[in-house]
Amino acid sequence: MKSATRRGLRVRVGGAVASALVVVGVSFAPGATAAEQPEQWYLGPMQAEKMWKTSTGEGVKVAVIDTGVNPDTPSLRGQVLVDEVPKQVAYGATDDDVGHGTTMAELIAGTGADGRLQGLAPDAKIVPYRAVLGGSASAKDKKLVPTSAEAIRAAADSDARIISMSIGNEFYGAGEAAAVRYAASKGKILIASVGNSGQDSGYIEYPAAYEYVIGVSSIDKNSRISEFGQSGGQVDLVAPGEGLPAYCNGNFREYCHNLNGTSFSTAITSAAAALIWSAHPDWTANQVTRALIDTAGRKWPKDEPTSTAGYGTIRPRSVLADPNYDAGEPYSDPLRKENTQEGEKLVTEIPPASASAKPSSGATAPSQGAAGSSKDKQAAAGSDDAKTAAADASSDRGSTLWIALGAAAAVVVIGGGVFAVLRARRAN
Repeated sequence: MKSATRRGLRVRVGGAVASALVVVGVSFAPGATAAEQPEQWYLGPMQAEKMWKTSTGEGVKVAVIDTGVNPDTPSLRGQVLVDEVPKQVAYGATDDDVGHGTTMAELIAGTGADGRLQGLAPDAKIVPYRAVLGGSASAKDKKLVPTSAEAIRAAADSDARIISMSIGNEFYGAGEAAAVRYAASKGKILIASVGNSGQDSGYIEYPAAYEYVIGVSSIDKNSRISEFGQSGGQVDLVAPGEGLPAYCNGNFREYCHNLNGTSFSTAITSAAAALIWSAHPDWTANQVTRALIDTAGRKWPKDEPTSTAGYGTIRPRSVLADPNYDAGEPYSDPLRKENTQEGEKLVTEIPPASASAKPSSGATAPSQGAAGSSKDKQAAAGSDDAKTAAADASSDRGSTLWIALGAAAAVVVIGGGVFAVLRARRAN
């Protein structure tokens, strides 16, 4: 499969070969009937129509940090809250010349109008953010488009509850890491793609590799782990990511077909979180995260997450179908082991996400210069306060989109203030 390299982006190849590891609990198969878009094969097996009788994502806003979002596609009309993007980071928020961010928004909250993509949480709303992606961005974009760190901070200060990031960068950035910790302290759920470089790549992409970010990999129609999904200790969940349509030329008239990527998986997981949070608006980010983890389909003990599938396949229906579901302690971090370093508490008490959310009196909000978790402890040694300030503007200039468009790959030039590091949270 071939496609052209897009300006400012490095596109990756997602292999079509599936692993022998099977994630049980959901038997995915073609033939979804929940939308006019037949390529969304997962909607039927996930029983989307049954879930929508309980929750459609209403009342939940999802910040999509990507290539921007076109609010005028048939599926997104009325779904994108353009006026809620803070002015300081609004440049290019609706100018998606790639189609990637718009695809992710449709997968989350699209209405499915005119046969376009049907969102898993069709009554959720999208707040769009465009971030500088790749090293060949124009001089104007580099000057005016926010970095992912700036976008994350802006989303953290908004009333969006979920921050969805189908982007990746193999380099750690102190400013971006600090922005993630800040968003977590504000009660947000952060979800990101682990990357498409394959299970043997030896690392997970950032921001998925940061503490407090749910890292998502991919499965195919047969619930097999996608070979292209990167493996490591930062994989937390898996979701559908193979054989799906996406805008890939920026004209928004038609989709490219049969595409693969952990980008899809991330957007679908973000939508699943929106369904759960909409049904339980008083839950905290910890409780929604715990519900996703506890109900995930897996064939192994919950306390033994794997390096390719984490805690298993998302199954939001298991939460929505049980009116008495117990999500556990609101201020107990379900990923505490992952989000601490040598027993040190970082953010273990996260308040409910809202525009005015504040940590409780016992909460410990991380400082910008604090060392990270085992996700990034090797990198954090150089992340003091002085470096954080400088890295805010440059740490994420080389982020990558995680849909496989073909074999060609553009060169990505990484900005200053970042450095490469291998991450390890769980043994591979």
